[in-house]
Amino acid sequence: MKKVTISLLLLLFFGTGYAQLRHSKKSAFNSYKGMVMAGYQGWFNAPEDGAGRGWNHYLSHGKFELGSTNIDVWPDVSEYPKTYKSPFKHADGSDAYLYSSYDASSTETHFKWMQQYGVDGVFVQRFIADVQRGHGRHHNDVVLSNALKYAQKYHRAITVMYDLSGMAAGGDSLVINDWKHLVDSLKATNRGNNQTWLYHNGKPLVAVWGVGFNDHRRYGLAEANRIIDFLKNDPVYGGCSILLGVPAYWRDFGNDTEKDPQLHDVIRKVDIVHPWFVGRFDENAYPNFKDRIADDIAWCRQNKLDYVPTVFPGFSWHNMNPRAKQNQILRNRGSFYWKQINGAINSGAEMLYVAMFDEVDEGTAILKVSKNPPVGLSSFVTFEEGIPNDYYLYLTGYAAKMLRKQVPLTAEVPKPIAK
Repeated sequence: MKKVTISLLLLLFFGTGYAQLRHSKKSAFNSYKGMVMAGYQGWFNAPEDGAGRGWNHYLSHGKFELGSTNIDVWPDVSEYPKTYKSPFKHADGSDAYLYSSYDASSTETHFKWMQQYGVDGVFVQRFIADVQRGHGRHHNDVVLSNALKYAQKYHRAITVMYDLSGMAAGGDSLVINDWKHLVDSLKATNRGNNQTWLYHNGKPLVAVWGVGFNDHRRYGLAEANRIIDFLKNDPVYGGCSILLGVPAYWRDFGNDTEKDPQLHDVIRKVDIVHPWFVGRFDENAYPNFKDRIADDIAWCRQNKLDYVPTVFPGFSWHNMNPRAKQNQILRNRGSFYWKQINGAINSGAEMLYVAMFDEVDEGTAILKVSKNPPVGLSSFVTFEEGIPNDYYLYLTGYAAKMLRKQVPLTAEVPKPIAK
């Protein structure tokens, strides 16, 4: 009773300013501008890692065996302190190993690489369908706790991205309750003024992804509105800036976007517009798409909003969807990735979002990839001859320097560093 009374008195005295008692006043990273951030899935498990989820996200249709896996890229695990033997074999007959996102040592390895190569930080993904209870919530809390720890140790920016995919109608309460949990239990945004939670416009940044898509989602703009209003205006847990993940054709209600003009009303409430481009074009089609980015930025400036485009190194999900061609969107020795980076900056982008740091499922990962993946019934995408396993980490760090004008803007793909 006493605790409730004190809270009410504080709320009456401070008004909306009371929210600042839940969030540190500032961060070591006070703006997304000038930064290249990546999405971070953190969803991989192995049977012996202690999470109780088996081979999570490595398996396909409940199986993880030769001919049955969801990943198209095999990570290079030679630098991970702890790895797990898989059912797969290399060409020489030796066992192939994988890492678990649940292990703190895996998270530290990733953040160490971010610092080493100059990747500014990550959006840790929180799929709302996966963080309600049980093993899923426990796993995601452990991954985020480790990420918060190593983001501080290696001075990398960090925030969360709520992916609403799979959320039911009325599911906004799940997001709201989870955010309270992160603030109160994980101390996500109140770790002192030198914390590395990413702020924007002077407030903690939270990303909400999956609004306005026309793929028959069970939730809609009403749920998005309630989430945004809570994160921005709640007197205790609000006071946040919002990044909103929307379809590629959000501005003109094209291909992937629901035809509801109220979508723009929702977008005008947030701080950063973030359209999703993965799979929307390949290297040949990109030049035509580039003009869309410039027009998006002009719309956002007119409406006093910031804008962050998605860039991705390539795409492949054949093992997940056997009817799809493997290496569907070619990386082409970094050329595809670099055209997007150079094009976005030339179009006026002040920040970039990389999809993704560790998405080996869909072949978009920028982490270190095996040059010697397993062989047999499942096939895996490998880099071209002469392209090192860390090339996309290197390109991402170079892109950050180019964005900040620390190196000249160049359309030529930076050559790999000789080792």
